[in-house]
Amino acid sequence: MDNWQDICISKDDTIRKAVEVIDAHVCAQIALIVDEHGVIEGTLTDGDFRRAMLRKISLDTPVSEIMNVEPTVLSHKSSATERQEILRRKSLRQLILVDDQKRVVGLAGIDGVASNAKKNAVCLMAGGLGSRLRPLTDNMPKPLLKIGDRAILEIILRKFIDQGFYEFYISVNYLGDKIKAHFGDGRSMGCRITYLDEDQRLGTAGALSLIEEKLEHPLIVMNGDLLTGTNFENFIEFHENCDAVATMAIREYNFQVPFGVVDVEGHELQAISEKPKQKFFVNAGMYVLSPEAIAQIPKGVFFDMPTLFQNLMDAQEKTSAFPIREHWLDIGSPQQLQQAQKEYSHQYLVKDLVQKAQNDAA
Repeated sequence: MDNWQDICISKDDTIRKAVEVIDAHVCAQIALIVDEHGVIEGTLTDGDFRRAMLRKISLDTPVSEIMNVEPTVLSHKSSATERQEILRRKSLRQLILVDDQKRVVGLAGIDGVASNAKKNAVCLMAGGLGSRLRPLTDNMPKPLLKIGDRAILEIILRKFIDQGFYEFYISVNYLGDKIKAHFGDGRSMGCRITYLDEDQRLGTAGALSLIEEKLEHPLIVMNGDLLTGTNFENFIEFHENCDAVATMAIREYNFQVPFGVVDVEGHELQAISEKPKQKFFVNAGMYVLSPEAIAQIPKGVFFDMPTLFQNLMDAQEKTSAFPIREHWLDIGSPQQLQQAQKEYSHQYLVKDLVQKAQNDAA
């Protein structure tokens, strides 16, 4: 990375600034914390920040509170072979190069990566009835409802494809033939689609038992009615760094009690809180499952994701939570569909016009 200076910040800068740096330089996916002389003091990655979210640390906290104070560094005099070996052995995106005084002088990345194609498959759950969206879903499965001129499921697929994923499973049940007719085998979109036919409703996890291939890598599972800006490579990396068999994406949900809440001990008032806000983490409908977790799903019976996670926890298997900080919208009601149409229609219209202009220029 030639412009590595752009990702350097001070340990007194806020977590908010560090996250802005990470988001602005997606190729690096790291912020370097250096002193006034350029000496490396720590690093912050997307995963470090999400772990801080779980601890509900304020974005205005100094980055020094959560930074990694023992980053992997290597002398700028090291050979290319040595750098590549460390990058691969430690599964690092970037390696920090320093001089004899530990001052940052550059970054080294993995050579020879010709494609961003991901080894992980994606399973999209598209078999729901869409009951809350009737009559729109009387003759049309919810995943094929339009946002602008694109079906919800097409928007989701294109998002994954743009991030390098190409192997998809789609579970279908209600009006599944229409979904199959719309997407076919995925070839027209540059991907490969295998359909999981639910003869009976199998729940949010049960459909995975229909996958016939033996999976060798963690599988992303997502509800087929979610629109999100999540970076799924970060999701998988977080899962693997936690050494988990199953990871659930979660998001913060705020609820304001519409009344004054009263604390009572015996017959005496202890405190009164006027319309307090409650904060919870809730299931975001996205998961990463390692093959050993999928092996725990029974075949041919209704089985949902909360049950799978509870069974794994009861068996003392390691599970983890990945907090979502990006845009997230569940399209479950007419109001949410209208919101999606408002937020996404213009975005995709502009994208299509830009693409058309580029094609015309070519």
